[in-house]
Amino acid sequence: MTEKVTLLLVNAHVLTMDEQLNQYRPGAVAITGENITAAGAENEIRQKYTADETIDCSGKIVMPGLVNAHTHIPMTLLRGLADDLRLDVWLMGYMMPVEREFVSPDFVRLGSLIACAEMIRSGVTSFADMYYFEEDVAKATAEAGMRGVLGQTVLKFPSPDAKSWEDSLAMARDFIQRWHGHPLVVPSVSPHAPYTCTGEILRATAQLAAEFDVPLHTHISETAFEVENMRNENGMPVVPYVKKQGLLEAKVLAAHCVHIDEGEMRTLLHAGAGIAHNPSSNLKLASGIAPVNKMLETGLNVGIGTDGPASNNDLDMFEEVRLAAFLAKTASNDPTALPAPQALAMATRIGAQALHIGHLTGSLEPGKRADLILINLDALHSSPKFERDPNSAYAQIVYASKSTDVTDVMVNGKWLMRNQKLLTLNQEDLLQQAASYAKRIDGFLMTREQSVLSKLIALGGSIEEESFEVQVKVKISNPDEVKKAIENFGFEVLYQRHYRQFDHYFTFDDPSQGRLRYREDDFIDSKGKVTDVRARLTLIGINRENEFAEDVLLSRSRYLAPASQTLRFYREYFKPTEEKMIEKDRLRWLVKHEGAEFYINLDTIERPDIGHFIEIKSRTWSSRDARKKAKLAAELLKALGVSEAEHQTRDYVEMLR
Repeated sequence: MTEKVTLLLVNAHVLTMDEQLNQYRPGAVAITGENITAAGAENEIRQKYTADETIDCSGKIVMPGLVNAHTHIPMTLLRGLADDLRLDVWLMGYMMPVEREFVSPDFVRLGSLIACAEMIRSGVTSFADMYYFEEDVAKATAEAGMRGVLGQTVLKFPSPDAKSWEDSLAMARDFIQRWHGHPLVVPSVSPHAPYTCTGEILRATAQLAAEFDVPLHTHISETAFEVENMRNENGMPVVPYVKKQGLLEAKVLAAHCVHIDEGEMRTLLHAGAGIAHNPSSNLKLASGIAPVNKMLETGLNVGIGTDGPASNNDLDMFEEVRLAAFLAKTASNDPTALPAPQALAMATRIGAQALHIGHLTGSLEPGKRADLILINLDALHSSPKFERDPNSAYAQIVYASKSTDVTDVMVNGKWLMRNQKLLTLNQEDLLQQAASYAKRIDGFLMTREQSVLSKLIALGGSIEEESFEVQVKVKISNPDEVKKAIENFGFEVLYQRHYRQFDHYFTFDDPSQGRLRYREDDFIDSKGKVTDVRARLTLIGINRENEFAEDVLLSRSRYLAPASQTLRFYREYFKPTEEKMIEKDRLRWLVKHEGAEFYINLDTIERPDIGHFIEIKSRTWSSRDARKKAKLAAELLKALGVSEAEHQTRDYVEMLR
């Protein structure tokens, strides 16, 4: 007696992509509702099952849909916006300013729908995303009918959808709670990267992911610069650092991992982390070649991703799989490395395992969701076909096939494309809306192309140092007494330094450009000799975010860049309308008070001679933390005996007016 199923796909070359890489030709797949009932030889399947509908696949490949292990799909609307640039120039000079201006729920929804259309056409059925307004990514994904592991981004900078990281974390919690258990969307949380998150953020996101047993998607060791900075600042590589923060207690999906060693690989393996290898993006941004062969030998689940369409510039997984195989061979100088069957497994079963959804998809096995694609191998570029080698079909797909060879796509038992016609999305309408956004973004960039920030970033090495700075400044008459009070207070002193500082401030016709400061720091030893010199540029926002009690200010973010050229060069490059110079002697202490770090500066402004000041500062990424530190700063002034002195709410350069 036969069993009744919903659908039979027959006369197919079935690649199950299971652990044994079973394939059947002629083969068939039986589907009941959203699930695969069976996959095997056609004669056996026909004997066991009858169906409401039977489809003749005409000898096409039937295999699991591809899994895009890492992307930022709304960035389809930024595709081709700024290419052939260094990562810092690309990210800070173009991507972030445009995102701050344009990213909204509407932007995210449209970009996501365009991306879904592109991925469906190229045989992708599942993907992992991290971006802003991730709920709108989820709505678009469900509308398109695709499967997604979707992460709400959390980072220390103010973002298009949140003023503080606490807001982002709250959004992530709400998103996870409301989408948990959805048939297509697996909600997750995405701390952007260790260098854009504090330890507190990493711990909080890991706890959230563990609480709801959802994946945590992040960037790890993408560039050598990131790894070097981590070693310099924290005395350890990236993976040990995130482990120390508790990040690996969650189900981690780590994107890139270009610069990790074998010890870090074993740490990730023991934590059950998945890896997303992004060959095109890593090459285009010159990040390097990830050690994929060694990762796989270690036992890690390594999937393949396109990264965002603004840094690739497409979502074509056929291209990524082919490139992943080629890179592995080149990096190892071994043409047998990462053979075609293994490369295709990375884009299907292993990729699904890396996303922590291997129980749902990635192979054609009974009980898994019916996520599959049909590929036509009769195209000119795939001909002829040889059958001597049982692995020839894998090689044809990886080395010869193109995304345009995908004819049909099914997710969760529902057809999303039949005979290369999209069934859930209107491609023409989406393209018209995208063209409208492109005109608006072009206009925005042309207007700001000559901004001071753009010029600063174009110099290279520019970083956003801090989101907020709590600061209080008091004019004093006797610096020796204040110095004695500081030294006798009983702080935990993390370091003490002595500088001579020479500051040149550039101002511009447009006040919204902020002020650009060229600073030379002369490091002074205990004998009064200069031991080192450092020069850097700082772009300082002119606005104040808030003002607390006791004239404590919360200031806007700063951008830093190394100053490797002469002062004359910067005058000519930035063309300021006015320049002011300040020369001062600074004693600086970095102290810990009530669990928070504060900079205490004892300044003597010598040129022009405007007196002595004590300045207390602390960096913060949190509005809640800012209020706490503002109160502590005011308490410190009182404890040091100078709270009744004249407070200054202006920077030194503003006192010169």
